[in-house]
Amino acid sequence: MISHIVAMSFKAGVTAAQIEGLERQLDALPNAIVEIHSYEFGKDLVRSPRSYDFGLVAIFANLESLQRYQSHPEHLKVLATIGQICQSVVTVDFEYATLKSQQPSTGAQSDQDGWQAILDHNRKPQGD
Repeated sequence: MISHIVAMSFKAGVTAAQIEGLERQLDALPNAIVEIHSYEFGKDLVRSPRSYDFGLVAIFANLESLQRYQSHPEHLKVLATIGQICQSVVTVDFEYATLKSQQPSTGAQSDQDGWQAILDHNRKPQGD
């Protein structure tokens, strides 16, 4: 699986209506682009000096599906909007695997069951 992570910093003067427009565009992408396995986005809540204004996390089955997403016409429309309202955009795309060291080694059985459910969900093949 490939994680596609985007952080955006809006230009000064960007309005709530412009941000809502971006959110509507982003919300429509999973219905338009079949390669998207998971898609989440939202405004920053912490507002620390190092925070960006808005973030997005998308999951894809493989690098090829990410590349098809990136060149999809509906995604290109969103990129145009982002270019109009953002002063800075940073991204990272990485292949991930759950490491055994990330699993809790102690704690209640219900906590371990919760971790296992998350791990099992992340390992499901596409199309299920």
